[in-house]
Amino acid sequence: MSAGSLRWIGFVAGRLVSRKRGIPALPVLGIAVGVLALTVIIAVMNGFQLGFIESILEISSYHVRVDRPAEGRELVDSIRSVPGVAAAVPFREIQGIVRGGYGQQGVLIRGLLPSAAADDPGMAKKLDFESGFFDLERDDSILLGAELARRLRVQEGDGLTVISVSALRPEVTLDATFTVRGIFRSGFYEYDLGWAFINFDRAGEMEGEDYTIGVKLTDRWQDGRVISAIQKHTGARVSSWREYNRAFFGALRTEKLFMFVLVGLIFIVVGLNIYQAQRRSVLERREEIGLLRAVGAGDRAVRLVFVWDGFLVGILGASAGMAAGLLISLNISAFFALLEAGVNGVLRVVNAVFPVLFGEAASGEGFAVFSPAVFYIKELRGRVIPHEVVIIFLFGLFSALGAAWFASGKVSRIRPAEVLRYE
Repeated sequence: MSAGSLRWIGFVAGRLVSRKRGIPALPVLGIAVGVLALTVIIAVMNGFQLGFIESILEISSYHVRVDRPAEGRELVDSIRSVPGVAAAVPFREIQGIVRGGYGQQGVLIRGLLPSAAADDPGMAKKLDFESGFFDLERDDSILLGAELARRLRVQEGDGLTVISVSALRPEVTLDATFTVRGIFRSGFYEYDLGWAFINFDRAGEMEGEDYTIGVKLTDRWQDGRVISAIQKHTGARVSSWREYNRAFFGALRTEKLFMFVLVGLIFIVVGLNIYQAQRRSVLERREEIGLLRAVGAGDRAVRLVFVWDGFLVGILGASAGMAAGLLISLNISAFFALLEAGVNGVLRVVNAVFPVLFGEAASGEGFAVFSPAVFYIKELRGRVIPHEVVIIFLFGLFSALGAAWFASGKVSRIRPAEVLRYE
């Protein structure tokens, strides 16, 4: 289609829009609300899911693992020199029981070098210490998750006993006494309740000399290339984060996909609204369509006149909704704080009026969208992923375009002679 034809279609479409007093507000509002809702919901879900994923990858599983390397600790320096490697940390793991003065709890104990926090800044950033700090210099040091410390009723400086239940060889120590040097929160409940850190060499005394190297990458999606490079230096088994977290990450991906589809159903409703509005517009303009066809306009050109109307609805609605959605998503904590303040203000008014009207005080507590009593989150963050933003925007735009295209199908069945016979 030539540029002249496109200018002609745009001119005619603009005249039709101006004659019906502008673009219909309700379809534009529907598209905007749909894009806004989907953008905010997906951003909040990304905040939750990526928080969990990053906690798992930064604290627990790493991006790549080298199991039982035969070359010794010299391999760690060699791995750190591989392009794309951000950190390489040796560690040992013990399945054990931590016994305090007020009970005991099964835990996973990880032995780390005293320099692990400096060697692995990603892990150090995820561990928020409520008391103490990352101190594994002494052999008797132990760092506990906050929920584990609360359950055992221990504080920094208290002593406790660690019993290894996975050490089966007679030459290793089955139990040892430690002193709490730090209490941390990771943002992941399972780690805060069931994890502890001790000195790397002390873990070797309790579990044996075997250890694993945890590798962090600058880009976790480049794990295949890094694994190939590491395997050139060692015959040990090298595994990726995709393998040992496949089930959990797959469940998160499925959850997100279904949420995307369910919330995206709003575009079907809006599309039907636009479809009906465009069908009515075609019927109301049978005379103009007949006149256009009589002066030489083809079916496709006349159809595109009405599609242009749908394009304007889609682009305006999607742009407005996306702008509002990004504004809320990037300031999600402030948005929910404002929402909670508004609801709690209404509740205070109700609590003040209730005794006057009914003679007794209203019961109830303050409103919180994500109450700490129900949700194990310290901070709510929205995470915006660029390609998802583009997909949501295109959903809004193409729902309007598709509805306008199908609604304008009746144009081809309008015969100029029949329409203009009595004009």
